Amino acid sequence: MSGEIEPVRRRGREAALDAGAWTAAVEMYRNRYSFVAVGPRAHEDWLPDVAALMRREVADPRGWSGRDPEQGEEELDEDPSFPFRVPPADEAGAAQWRSRLFEIPRRAVVRLLVMLATDAMDVSRQYGFADRRAGMEEHARVILSRFPEGSRFFTNTRHGGDHPDFYERVTGCWPMTQYTWDFGLVAVSREEVGLVWSFDAS
Repeated sequence: MSGEIEPVRRRGREAALDAGAWTAAVEMYRNRYSFVAVGPRAHEDWLPDVAALMRREVADPRGWSGRDPEQGEEELDEDPSFPFRVPPADEAGAAQWRSRLFEIPRRAVVRLLVMLATDAMDVSRQYGFADRRAGMEEHARVILSRFPEGSRFFTNTRHGGDHPDFYERVTGCWPMTQYTWDFGLVAVSREEVGLVWSFDAS
């Protein structure tokens, strides 16, 4: 499936979602401590699919590259899911884990993806953001386009309630990792699940 090409709406015209466009979009996170991966959706309840991604048990269904800052690090020898806290398999544990996620509308996803790529995960602290904004948003739209209409999106903050704007400073989160401060996106389509997660290891 690595040769698959899909349309992406970009500034009023169609472009191609392919491995090259995807890789360029993921590269937006090269200066952040961020994890970007997509895996297959094999269950009606997508939580086991997210767990498989966190444990690095599955590959990208299209063969496209992601980003894993822990690749080759010793921590993975002891804990293949580091730094994530994997959803428990038991019903009560899974429900508690899921309670830390909040669904957000599709219209909020581009700004969330951009925020996750900024310094300190705070748009106001991103040097030269006014000049970089258009390019970052274009990369974010490429990532979003992999998840078609009808997909669902979740993050670990209640920021903004039903109308979140992630260009406003986010002041609280429910950590999903071994760190005390992290933000991310879980994207779920009929065929794939995706994780874009940024960490503050300080």
